[in-house]
Amino acid sequence: MTTPADRSDQSPAYDVLLEGDYFCDLIFTGLPDMPRLGAEVVGTGFEMLPGGAFYPALAMHRLGLRTAWPANFGSDLFSQFVRDACRHEGIDDSLFRLHERPLRLITVSLSFPHERAFVTFGDPPIETPLAPLVRQYRPRCVLLSGLYLGQKLFDVAAAAREVGALIYMDCQAHNVTLATPGIAEALRAVNIFAPNAAEALALTGEVEVEAALAKLAELTPVVVIKCGGEGVIARCGNEIIREPAIPVNVIDTTGAGDCFNAGFLYSYLRGDSLEVCLRCGNICGGLSTTAHGGLAIPTAAQVERWLAQWPQEVSS
Repeated sequence: MTTPADRSDQSPAYDVLLEGDYFCDLIFTGLPDMPRLGAEVVGTGFEMLPGGAFYPALAMHRLGLRTAWPANFGSDLFSQFVRDACRHEGIDDSLFRLHERPLRLITVSLSFPHERAFVTFGDPPIETPLAPLVRQYRPRCVLLSGLYLGQKLFDVAAAAREVGALIYMDCQAHNVTLATPGIAEALRAVNIFAPNAAEALALTGEVEVEAALAKLAELTPVVVIKCGGEGVIARCGNEIIREPAIPVNVIDTTGAGDCFNAGFLYSYLRGDSLEVCLRCGNICGGLSTTAHGGLAIPTAAQVERWLAQWPQEVSS
């Protein structure tokens, strides 16, 4: 099997153009109870970690995918913290856009053993038109971190068609359905749609993942539904494939879906079967959960070792 680095010099400068904002995650652990008005709770653990689109950027970098990430950063310490993390990891920062004002994108996570609560703050966002970047850099794939809608998506789709790029779209939306204006049109405009199970059920109004998959597959050529510890199910045409999750000791699921996306694209862009693509996604997403803050996001070599041992590793 070839890896992304093996392609000829005639290939595009980037494999993936990644859309998505950075976030800085402030994680409190060891809390005795949820905070309530008029009371203070004291945790026993705290971490500040880069988050948001940093996760797929890091995952694709470790897998050897040449990734363009046109992220916006401000003059604040949170922006600087995530930029320093990118520099430390060797993530390509040539498309980073620096602004002389705060651009604080922060999520506070109150983490308990089996559940988490979040508080998020963001300064007014800075819009980065994606379609001109697609035309300029001619990536093989555009990875949308969330549900794109309307003219913004149609512009990106038109640019992608011009340069021969596919569009892979995550979801990260729970308050819309297929009846919401623009949703069905958006799903028709992309090549691969990859919601998680809760998002797929909410979108379609179905109660079974299989039924949701069938309904979404009427709109998008390839649909991938991520089911966490139950693995993944996907459909391409009449082909329906299930792949189990890998057996791991889960520490932190933050960014697991993003890492699945990276693993899937690592395999898809080199022409693997849908079955192998799903396995690579599960391997990358699963291994990422075994430590906090992306520390366990695997390299291409680690993914290949797991693939070589399939299905023994999964059944063990």
